[in-house]
Amino acid sequence: MARSTQLPHPHKEPARVLPAATVLLLRDGPEGLEVLMTRRSMTASFAPGAYVFPGGGIDVADAQAHGHAKRRATQSDLHLTQAIAAIRESFEELGILLARHANGQMANTSDIAALDRDAVQGDFAQQCAARGLTLAADEVFVLAHWITDRDLPRRFDVPFLVARMPDAQTPVADEKEQFEPVWVRPADALARHAEGNFFIIYPTIKTLERLQSYTTVDSVLADCATEQPWFTSCPRAGWLGGKEARYMEHEGPFGELALTCPDGQMLHHLDWVTDQPVLLLKNVQRLTAANPGVMTGPGTNSYLVGDPDTGYAAIDPGPADTEHLDRLWRAAGGNIRYIVCTHSHPDHSPGAAPLQAMCTQHGHTPPVLGLASHPSARAASAFTPDREVGDGECLVLQGNGVVHTLRIIHTPGHAANHLCLVLEEDGLLFSGDHVLNGSTTVIDPPDGNMNDYLNSLDKLLAACEQDRIDFILPAHGYVLGNLWDEPHDARACINHLKAHRLKREAKILKVMQQHAEGSMDDWVKQAYDDVPPRLWPVAMRSLLAHVERIRSLA
Repeated sequence: MARSTQLPHPHKEPARVLPAATVLLLRDGPEGLEVLMTRRSMTASFAPGAYVFPGGGIDVADAQAHGHAKRRATQSDLHLTQAIAAIRESFEELGILLARHANGQMANTSDIAALDRDAVQGDFAQQCAARGLTLAADEVFVLAHWITDRDLPRRFDVPFLVARMPDAQTPVADEKEQFEPVWVRPADALARHAEGNFFIIYPTIKTLERLQSYTTVDSVLADCATEQPWFTSCPRAGWLGGKEARYMEHEGPFGELALTCPDGQMLHHLDWVTDQPVLLLKNVQRLTAANPGVMTGPGTNSYLVGDPDTGYAAIDPGPADTEHLDRLWRAAGGNIRYIVCTHSHPDHSPGAAPLQAMCTQHGHTPPVLGLASHPSARAASAFTPDREVGDGECLVLQGNGVVHTLRIIHTPGHAANHLCLVLEEDGLLFSGDHVLNGSTTVIDPPDGNMNDYLNSLDKLLAACEQDRIDFILPAHGYVLGNLWDEPHDARACINHLKAHRLKREAKILKVMQQHAEGSMDDWVKQAYDDVPPRLWPVAMRSLLAHVERIRSLA
């Protein structure tokens, strides 16, 4: 984990998380699946005026009402309590009652009229019991699990539950907390929100996005039978294009927001800029070269590690772009101690010599470090460092009692001379092109080798375990990762990448077996049919690497 002394923003304790529950009441409409939504009061303390699903805080009495509810054999005590809370809230807010008589008949309008919607919360289950009703908690399933964003003043730990709307019941808003109940298809709710006349907040948007692919209530409930939420998320927020932007754990910018603002402060800007450095930690700056493209994404990321007292290591100076190199030199105050190239490809290493010359002009010549390109490298990737670094070698920056240690890991695969670096004190992995954010790296034989690439992924996994690496800083794209032991940490990123590669390889093998006489052109069309045809020439290179590996294992 990054040292607290290196975090770019002061600590801010997030608001306490309160338990809550909400329920999506579903029905099969004439044009497909519909969900019941209502508008919150304009004076509500949380999401005023937003269209939401009924729900609210979990009361102590909800946990004490288990005896008045029917449960599934696989339904945990926690999920039962949450279901009871959701049933109570949907009754109080909308007059919908998920409860059954002993004969199995669902509560009807007479039952609902006989109950007091404004009664003290603890009386709800008793009122139902007095009328011979058992809460139908067994018909309420977990759909998703949201934890309110860390930057917000009111936060909730809330399952999004789902249940079938009872027949012969009509929603009637309480006109206090909820107004204007409306049945709407998920896709229509999203479209109306986009048009600006149906305000919904981020968790609602993301839940509706997942729900819009379903056509019937039965299909939704069938996919909830595992008792596990479809996803669990505590989103993070930053700024993009001058506007607030929120992201779930699987989305590209999430790891960068987790690194720069671990407490959830909405302070980090996600716009790709080439005219100034981006501060990731006090001792880590990213400068992106102005070379965006299909192969480079938003551009090649150069990194400066260090501070004015220790001096800096420049990682991947990038192309020989005078303006980019000048910005690197200025961001380091000219105090560059090492120039390190993760590999010799032309968007990574050509800037090393001119950056070194720039430093020399000002009285100091830092060594260019890395591994020399192999004879298998393309002509444009020729590279010879001042000194080759060894696997496991440490580059140390120190001054004024502070130490920054970069450990070298030789990771052939994308290129024969590829290396990664671990910033030991802060648990960061500089991955070059071996691990990218937003795409998979190209393995281009003969300099690229798929066996080596997969073995190097295992090597990085071991480093993540040894150094408790939380975040990966790639040469292209945002920071990857999350806090250790949460669902999307650095190890999960690498494991996902490896699984993706092996899944692709299995698809390639199947195509090869089914079309043994086919050409590489034939195979790429079928093995990469999920990739736009314009990218098939690039995919062809990785296809060849997979084919070579498959044949070597035969």
